[in-house]
Amino acid sequence: MHPLGEFAGTDGPADSVTPDRSDPRPTRLAERGALREYGARVGEARFERPRADAKVNSIMHAFIEHPDSPALASLCEELAEAAPSLEEDVSWPGEQLAWCAEAGVFRWFHTPADGGLGWSEADLCRGYVALGQACLTTAFVITQRVGAARRIAGATTGSAKERLLAPLLRGEIFATVGISHLTTSRQHLQRPVLRAIAEGGGYRLEGMSPWVTGAPKADWLVVGAVTEDGQQILAAVPTDQPGVETPPGVRLVALTASQTGPVHFYNVFVPADDVLAGPADDVMGRGKGASTGGLQTSALAVGLAGAAVGYLEKEAAKRPNLRTPADALRDQWEETHDRLLALASREADAQEKGSLRQEANSLVLRATQAALGAAKGAGYVWSHPAGRWCREALFFLVWSCPQQVTDANLCELAQSHEV
Repeated sequence: MHPLGEFAGTDGPADSVTPDRSDPRPTRLAERGALREYGARVGEARFERPRADAKVNSIMHAFIEHPDSPALASLCEELAEAAPSLEEDVSWPGEQLAWCAEAGVFRWFHTPADGGLGWSEADLCRGYVALGQACLTTAFVITQRVGAARRIAGATTGSAKERLLAPLLRGEIFATVGISHLTTSRQHLQRPVLRAIAEGGGYRLEGMSPWVTGAPKADWLVVGAVTEDGQQILAAVPTDQPGVETPPGVRLVALTASQTGPVHFYNVFVPADDVLAGPADDVMGRGKGASTGGLQTSALAVGLAGAAVGYLEKEAAKRPNLRTPADALRDQWEETHDRLLALASREADAQEKGSLRQEANSLVLRATQAALGAAKGAGYVWSHPAGRWCREALFFLVWSCPQQVTDANLCELAQSHEV
């Protein structure tokens, strides 16, 4: 039993029968137990540094039909085993993404009509929690890939959906998003960082998108730009288009293997057929995609916190002095996890999502630092998982973080009650 699940396009494994969830309580209790046990295994797996010549994976990956599938637990164990090498080698998680494609992960997020599994938002959050607990780098890259694919699937103009969605779901091509400058990044600047200049049959893009994950590895970019009259468009741009420059990702505090950094556009022509939405006043508020008000970031924070709490519980089994903090953090984790799934099961408003994000940010920062304290000096060694978790937890302070959440987290750090 594991906390995630998903769709199968055609043939699926024998475990693909959807469980009866008429009474969610037994499932929820079993899920908590599975997550607790899995978190301890993840902590143990991440502590053991793999040999440089080790072959991480050589088996076929079963298709994941639903969040309770044992195939999800198996995939996540492999992701956890491979996670240390991503930071040590600063290597792109290409193999991990291939495993996910083979297991059908990219189909979780789309309707059956589009070739997907049609998972509910609650099941998607369960899936993200499991992936984030196993390997935050891979999980983060998947969120950006999903953001691009969902924007393409929800295109209101052009033919990009017909051309790109099917190969995206099969994992044959990679697309990512460059949209943060429309929502949370560079909003203090008076002039848009990426401009769309109308031209016969399309637009010319000029400027840059400051934060794009996996751009050097991408086949397509879904980017947002601002027109001359202040409206916005979303467009799909091939990375081999003349004028598109994708330099190597910047060195980050953590997640450097995600190859996140700027993409420059020098007089890049986008035909009308590749415009996905707009022009509109708020193109990000139309359709589904990677929105700053979504629950995906909170789900990954809960996942990473789960890995840290699992490690702390494993250490507490040998050191009784750790039992009280381990139990307290587990209780907080379960409360935040349950709240996440509850919000995902209904139409939550922005205030509720922001409150959850603040709670998840606080939890992941405290849980990872508690794991570091339990690991003592060994945890401060670069290759130890506790130190890596602490670095990764800092990401949630800056990743698509609405200002009110940032303010609340800063007040907590300052031990101030004024927000």
